[in-house]
Amino acid sequence: MRSSTLAKYVAELTLTKKAYDVVVMDLRQISPVADFFVICSADSDVQVKAIADVVEEGMEKRGALPWHKEVTSINWVVLDYVDVVLHVFHKHTRSFFNLEKLWGDAKMTWFGDKRAKPASKRVRSTRAGRSRRTMKTSRKAAP
Repeated sequence: MRSSTLAKYVAELTLTKKAYDVVVMDLRQISPVADFFVICSADSDVQVKAIADVVEEGMEKRGALPWHKEVTSINWVVLDYVDVVLHVFHKHTRSFFNLEKLWGDAKMTWFGDKRAKPASKRVRSTRAGRSRRTMKTSRKAAP
């Protein structure tokens, strides 16, 4: 089976357990690490494990066993099939490692529903360099 077909199959398996923000990253032109990364998010530790389990079972049915499996923390499970590497992240852990930015040159294909990212809690700066929140507060405090 071609690695691109395998990556799509892995992505589809993750969706069966309601993984979200599923992306297949094509690394063939930028790195010898693997041909593809499949990255997805889950809402809970139980869901992280369920996604990893369904992928492992589905791949085993196709005769593919993981070359390496990393489950040191239930917040992040890695299944390495040599040409395709699956990363299942807990929703809070994914943003910390930010693999999409690290491998930003890769062609990315999204699968399933891509959930909206939560609004940033950053406060925008004004020209004077003070935040809007600070300016509103200082206006109210002024006589």
